Amino acid sequence: MFGLGTQELIIILVLVLMIFGAGKLPQVGSALGKGLRNLKDGIKDITEEEMEPESKPAKLEKAKEESPAEGPGAKE
Repeated sequence: MFGLGTQELIIILVLVLMIFGAGKLPQVGSALGKGLRNLKDGIKDITEEEMEPESKPAKLEKAKEESPAEGPGAKE
């Protein structure tokens, strides 16, 4: 993947354990998971907007055409 072997991963895990401590690891993992989830959702929203950029304006124009005239001179 990134050229990391088993020994390198063990060293990284030991360093993380020493920096954050055993009590903080669940909180760090939870925060990291939430951050990644938010990033994934944001990317998904952006790609959906890029796929349908004209759908919203077209819907607004269609709604304006179908809506009855409003205002002081409008008849019911």
